[in-house]
Amino acid sequence: METTDILWMISALLLLAGFAGLLVPALPGVLLVLAGLILVAWAEGFAFVGWGTLFILAALTLAAYLFDMLAGLLGAKRFGAGKAGLFGAAAGTVTGVAFGLPGIILGPFIGAVMGELYAEKGLREAGMAGLGVWIGIAVGTAFRVAVAFMMVGIFLMARFV
Repeated sequence: METTDILWMISALLLLAGFAGLLVPALPGVLLVLAGLILVAWAEGFAFVGWGTLFILAALTLAAYLFDMLAGLLGAKRFGAGKAGLFGAAAGTVTGVAFGLPGIILGPFIGAVMGELYAEKGLREAGMAGLGVWIGIAVGTAFRVAVAFMMVGIFLMARFV
């Protein structure tokens, strides 16, 4: 088996894992998509897709991660969370990773609610902050998915047009 064939197989696996990772928070989906696209370009000797296109794809990857990290916190803030709620959401996100997928989904919500309750806000305000985190996470996920498809589209345009 040639090196080119191996690179194509690895890139296909990375792309599949990347698209799965767009919905599974534990996998770095957009980063895996980028890695798969870089390997495809490498397998073709960068003859069709050059460094300019790859730089654009890397910039989109960075933008997706920055937006995704901020989306949950901005959602909480938009729904009235204070500093304690924002800190709680961030702490819940980090702590939730240790509990797998349920922790990743519930951790930010519980953290925001606990932070707001610690700041002596009512249960309604605390719940709204947690809801804001969830909405922000959903918006961040939608953005990641859109960016991943945009990256593949840009790659295909550079490759075939």
